[in-house]
Amino acid sequence: MTKPTDNPADPFKKALAEATRTMADDPDMTVSYSVDPPGMNKEGIRLPQVSRRLTRDEVLLARGTADAFALRRKFHDEGVSGRYAPTGQLARDIYDAMETARCEAMGAREMPGTATNIDAKIGHEADRKGYAQITSQQDVPLSVAAGYLVRNLATGRDLPAGAQNVMNLWRGFIEDQAGGTLETLDHVLSDQAAFARLTRKVISDLGYGDQLGDDPDRPEEDDLGDEAEEDEDSPESNGEEQQDGDDSEAAPERSQDEQQDESQAQVSTEDSADMEQGDETEMPDGETPLEPPPPAPYSDADPNYTVYTTDFDEEIKAEDLAEPAELERLRAYLDQQLDPLKGAVGRLANKLQRRLQAQQNRSWLFDLEEGILDAGRLARVVANPTTPLSFKWEKDTEFRDTVVTLLLDNSGSMRGRPISIAAICADVLARTLERCSVKVEILGFTTRAWKGGQSRERWLAQGRPQGPGRLNDLRHIIYKSADAPWRRARANLGLMMKEGLLKENIDGEALEWAHRRMLARPEARKIMMVISDGAPVDDSTLSVNPASFLEKHLRDVIAMVERRKAVELIAIGIGHDVTRYYQRAVTITDVEQLAGAMTEQLAGLFDKDPRARARMLGIRKAG
Repeated sequence: MTKPTDNPADPFKKALAEATRTMADDPDMTVSYSVDPPGMNKEGIRLPQVSRRLTRDEVLLARGTADAFALRRKFHDEGVSGRYAPTGQLARDIYDAMETARCEAMGAREMPGTATNIDAKIGHEADRKGYAQITSQQDVPLSVAAGYLVRNLATGRDLPAGAQNVMNLWRGFIEDQAGGTLETLDHVLSDQAAFARLTRKVISDLGYGDQLGDDPDRPEEDDLGDEAEEDEDSPESNGEEQQDGDDSEAAPERSQDEQQDESQAQVSTEDSADMEQGDETEMPDGETPLEPPPPAPYSDADPNYTVYTTDFDEEIKAEDLAEPAELERLRAYLDQQLDPLKGAVGRLANKLQRRLQAQQNRSWLFDLEEGILDAGRLARVVANPTTPLSFKWEKDTEFRDTVVTLLLDNSGSMRGRPISIAAICADVLARTLERCSVKVEILGFTTRAWKGGQSRERWLAQGRPQGPGRLNDLRHIIYKSADAPWRRARANLGLMMKEGLLKENIDGEALEWAHRRMLARPEARKIMMVISDGAPVDDSTLSVNPASFLEKHLRDVIAMVERRKAVELIAIGIGHDVTRYYQRAVTITDVEQLAGAMTEQLAGLFDKDPRARARMLGIRKAG
């Protein structure tokens, strides 16, 4: 006799796991349930947790997620996908979204029951991200809309309300640019390679052909053939090559012209050298130089760092990005999301406060002739009236004249639980440090647009000049200034929950911005904590500059900050190793560890014992 299960959800979980393996045609695939975000790897898939209550929403979400993963496993070939995958990030996002939609549409055609389940998953995600409320294209990536449109065209099904809203916002643009290409969608849906070629054509139609990389279908020998044809059709080119060896014989007149040009250039060079050595030193007082002074560099850390335009950058307060009522609503949502975590964060914050206050309590000077009356010694005066009154005065501690800046990465990869926990930790630490007379500034950094914004539009209009430098509109957000009380900035942190806020991340300029703000502060000690989940990424910039352009600038800024030593710099990496950038950094693998890491890092910085401070920080040198 089998023992009945204690969890009424277990039979459903077991049945769903078996159905998922069958649908994926993979009997050895592992299927697990977790509170962590759903995911899939080579071994198996992770589905949303199903509670004992077996609510309708939980069941539909689990089924929809399982069906989506199973269909991708059945209809998707990683080898084919990798062959046609674009090199640029934005193009890759569109490519992946359309391929996911293809797999789900194939499932809807062969197994119609999966369509309803996947609709539930799409609706849940759209509701969680607030897609039903957005009114602007800039609030949602183009890749998301492209995936929704492919699913709609391939299945003929209406999308859930939030997803439908996103598709409607972008549909006119996509169909104007790539409508003709999408007309052949039905013919290639079952052929992944043909669909990948169609997807690359759509990406090119949308204006991102420069992110596609090399054409995988073009034979290598075509390059040699093209060169041979060009040599045969253009005899002039051969003549020019032969002139390198003997210019005077091949074209004597041209050779004389060149010699004349070279002699003139030599004279000009000599004249310029004479002017530099003699004329400028003898220039009369008050006479202005002939050339204007060079423009100021965009970066103190790297004078060679370039920016195409700063006209569209903004430094903005959080309260200017949303109405007060919306900020309160978003703040309430943040509190609701992280209510289970607040207890643990609060305990860590109390631990930090006790450590700081312990130092504070030991920092009084007694038996002074003036200051604050020492009530503890009044008994002596009562016993002997001739005894003079005793005064005390609080002595400044190491941490008292201190300002702390929390610089939060507001990029799209932080969306979800990472940004929620970062926001609540910043909130609690700001309150804790404020109680101990330590001023705290909370800053965030992202971009105003996904695809380069107005900066890229101007670059395109001006003929795509080479090497434009940073090519997106910066958005630097002040959630709480150092002098603002916490109660006034509390609602501002809810802005991080606003859908569409989190976009790209250009870490170097953000770090330099925060550093300049700290240098202007009067406090003697300045501490900056950077919370990020990886390297700087802005697809618009990296698609037209060297691949290491933004990363090099970040390293240069960090080196400058650490060399000047006016600001103590520490970093916490979420899921990515940031010790390769920052000398003092820790990396956490689970976002749930962020609260403890932030608290312990700050506690270690305020420790008087250098050895204890180093031990607490767990410093690892960047390799």
